[in-house]
Amino acid sequence: MELIDKAKQLVDKAKEEIKAIKGDKQKDKYYQSSKDFHSEEAVTEAYLTAKTRLFNVNEWTNIKAIANSTFQLYYSSGQLKTSPNPTVGDFIKIILPGLSMENWVEVIDLKEQTDIAEFTVMPSHSPLNSPSEETKHFFHDEAKSIFRVEKKGTVIYASEIGLNEKINNVGQEAGERAVINTVIAEGGWAGFQRYQWKNLTDYIIGLQ
Repeated sequence: MELIDKAKQLVDKAKEEIKAIKGDKQKDKYYQSSKDFHSEEAVTEAYLTAKTRLFNVNEWTNIKAIANSTFQLYYSSGQLKTSPNPTVGDFIKIILPGLSMENWVEVIDLKEQTDIAEFTVMPSHSPLNSPSEETKHFFHDEAKSIFRVEKKGTVIYASEIGLNEKINNVGQEAGERAVINTVIAEGGWAGFQRYQWKNLTDYIIGLQ
């Protein structure tokens, strides 16, 4: 009976992966780093620094790492934004290391409170082109990413939360990118994702 159960689990897992490859399966991912500063004075100062690093998206490109994506902030008009903080309606261009293909996300929400700061993005079209149904990202536009810094007691937490991550490889939204989106999402990005976002969350709270 145990052997049958294991075989069924393998079959079920294979079915789920097939769904993912076909763009029918959504996944949630969660990456977090934390650091204890041991005093209220130290954690308050560290939280302010962490918020600055969180919102200064253009500086994410310069994180020291073996491999790192390029991040550039844009106004909705398509003009490069040099001021550090994103606002709702801005866009971020992401280029994965070793690939020239652009991936775009739009900032759809931003919150800044006493002990928590975050902004949320979702895959989008490129603001550099005329309006299009094509989403310039390897994830479907139902996906969201939340980048968050939070202070609890003397501990700072930095998180990247990926919600509803589904491959963008079906219909007009995928455009001509259906095959390459599948390759990126199930291939290189699947292995690189943990490394990229863990490096980012470590950087935000000063672990590197």
